[in-house]
Amino acid sequence: QVQLVESGGGLVQAGGSLRLSCATSGSTFKINAIGWYRQAPGQQRELVATITSSGKINYGDSVKGRFTISRDNAKNTLFLQMNSLKPEDTAVYYCNINGPWRDYWGQGSQVTVSS
Repeated sequence: QVQLVESGGGLVQAGGSLRLSCATSGSTFKINAIGWYRQAPGQQRELVATITSSGKINYGDSVKGRFTISRDNAKNTLFLQMNSLKPEDTAVYYCNINGPWRDYWGQGSQVTVSS
């Protein structure tokens, strides 16, 4: 059973930083990509950052230059370092595994940026 558990969200002032972590387990299949998405109230879920199986990294336009995705393969953990946070970054952040047959999602971690 695939499990993704996010941690590290919280409340931060604009200009501050947070680091999200996603501990993964149970993914014995080949992963197409692993990454982060976010969903703000009343908005569609959007791409934040992903790493493909070949190591290619993709960022959403709104976070380029401010957010950094990384992974620790030995610990099966994915990270998202978020710097220069803005109020518009406020959302629930979800860890995602894109597998060969379906997507897997974590429970989400709330990030709130105050102005």
